[in-house]
Amino acid sequence: MAFLELLKKGNKSSGVAALGNTGLAIIKSIAAAVSGSGAMMATAIHSIADATNQGLVYFGSALAEKEPTKRFPTGFGRVVNLFVLLAVIIIGIMAYETILKGWEIIQHPKASTSFWLNVLILVASIAVDGFILIKAMKEVVKESRVDASGMQIIAASFKNVKYAAPPTKLVFYEDIIATSGAVLALISVVLAHFTGLYILDGIGTILIGVLLIIIALMLGYENTMGLIGAAAPEIVENRIASLILADKDVEDIKRLRIIREGDDYHVDGAIELRGGMTLAEADDIKYRVRDSVLEDPDVDDVVIGIIETDKIQNWEVEDKENK
Repeated sequence: MAFLELLKKGNKSSGVAALGNTGLAIIKSIAAAVSGSGAMMATAIHSIADATNQGLVYFGSALAEKEPTKRFPTGFGRVVNLFVLLAVIIIGIMAYETILKGWEIIQHPKASTSFWLNVLILVASIAVDGFILIKAMKEVVKESRVDASGMQIIAASFKNVKYAAPPTKLVFYEDIIATSGAVLALISVVLAHFTGLYILDGIGTILIGVLLIIIALMLGYENTMGLIGAAAPEIVENRIASLILADKDVEDIKRLRIIREGDDYHVDGAIELRGGMTLAEADDIKYRVRDSVLEDPDVDDVVIGIIETDKIQNWEVEDKENK
């Protein structure tokens, strides 16, 4: 029962994407077996990789929501980064197999059958992957707190994807590659059929493999940083600093460190209070500031220290935002 409750908290984008790509993988694999098209086989392998990866990441994002324990007091946020890195290994293996298949077709080109079946399935694939990509774009915009609607969502998602949660990033990047890979496969199948240059099928297959390698490198880099413990983006740091400085009794921020843990942020800082306060008064302010920061939906944990002001302003949010 507890496990089912955790699953409900999993990243919705990766869950929907896993289901959609499972269906596509089955249909494409059947079409590839019937037609013998290398490009179709490559895009089928891609869909299998996507479905596996996104399923892993969905479970990882759910496990990351598990409450901290005595043994793991900082929680399980970075578990999702580990699952994404496992997904990256699978993408790398699939990329190798795809490139190998493409090279084999180039060496021994041959005509594929069931041309219209291939075209129909690839058009359907573009539609499904495109739908998942649009959903991921909306999720990126929502998670990065950007005000965008309609066609603005496309530009806003590319600009702000670095602020999205790791599972959403994976779905976003993978479905860009999946959609472009399906378009590439469609072009390869059509050109090979009408020109008789069946080597194009192999070239298209290799290009899809190269796209897989690119996405593996990008995701591997991002999630390695996540496992190490990367600092929050400046926009998040400024937002949280503004919440702290909004308190009337806070004179300055002496130190502020914000680390991303999976989907959430852990805040550790020290604030300066005016002199002459009693310990009880300072304590009340500390907890008031902590509760204010915890109201931010992206913040999971806050540790605040208090010191007397040194009369020197160390933190200027406006100056940092204008850099």
